[in-house]
Amino acid sequence: MSEDLQPLTPSEARDLHLEAMKENAAEWTRVSHRSHLRAFVEWCRTEGGIDNMNDLTGRDLYQFRVWRREGGYSKGKTDTLAPKTLDSALTTVRSFLRFCEQIEAVPEGLREKVILPTLSASSEVSDSTIAPERVPPVIDYLDRYEYASRDHVVWALVWHTGARLGAVRALDLEDCELDNKKPGINYIHRPDSDTPLKNDERGERFNRISDRVATVLQDYIDGPRISARDDYGRFPLVSTKNGRISPTAIRDTFYRWTRPCFTGDECPHGEEPETCEAARFDQMSKCPSARSPHDVRKARVTKYRNDGVPRGVVSDRLDTSEAVLDKHYDRASKREKADRRWRMIRE
Repeated sequence: MSEDLQPLTPSEARDLHLEAMKENAAEWTRVSHRSHLRAFVEWCRTEGGIDNMNDLTGRDLYQFRVWRREGGYSKGKTDTLAPKTLDSALTTVRSFLRFCEQIEAVPEGLREKVILPTLSASSEVSDSTIAPERVPPVIDYLDRYEYASRDHVVWALVWHTGARLGAVRALDLEDCELDNKKPGINYIHRPDSDTPLKNDERGERFNRISDRVATVLQDYIDGPRISARDDYGRFPLVSTKNGRISPTAIRDTFYRWTRPCFTGDECPHGEEPETCEAARFDQMSKCPSARSPHDVRKARVTKYRNDGVPRGVVSDRLDTSEAVLDKHYDRASKREKADRRWRMIRE
């Protein structure tokens, strides 16, 4: 151990790192670092026997990499981590160690001994998606049989504005402008009361919505919406008896309605609802057809682009860069992209 190093426990180093990030890192980045470093601190405590960051070595970092890759700290699961998830975890540790070098808690250059996985082009992009044509039938079903319900409103917000899960959860009643000739939704960054936007203040925007969507939202507010405040005294648009809807409840809304059997369609996987495990409330995500809010957001992008909406317009409405839009969201087939190019050439 170098005499220049100052003793520091892994948990203390993590806390200092997260505190320092408040100066220039987005809330979502800090949340990601907090999650990944929780695993690192746990490994130091239970596996590595590290109670002083000064003692950390390259061999320790490799052993942590193997432990994490094999499912260590995956909430009881033993499945190996996907390469992209492992890359994210180890990149976070590298960033953390850079900070630790700056405060003289680990030897200079230790971060370079964190070995990152080699990612293929395909492993960097999630394959999970939902065909855009699958979404309107779900919306129509909700419009007919679950009109102005909480589920109907959540689906309408994601599909018609392309919002992320966190942005939908962040909405308050006062963010909805529904009683004028140009109805719309204000997405506002409020990190101090637990509703940050992905890109902080840069993610703030006003999105126009159709009169029809505005009517659905107003009928929900006037009807089944539970009148409740959240823990900060705010009035959330999408509420529960406990206040603001949770991220898990929003995900479940999409898992629930993307199962074909839930809207009366025949199961494409040969299962019967009476015996299918995924038909249970607590197992919905196991259905091969179940999709997340993020998948529906991808479908929204693909539909916009197939309909000829310019890339820049889609980027602004969904609060994402054009590069990320092309790489991670636009799931059009080669033929669909060829059709787009052909339309532009003919015009």
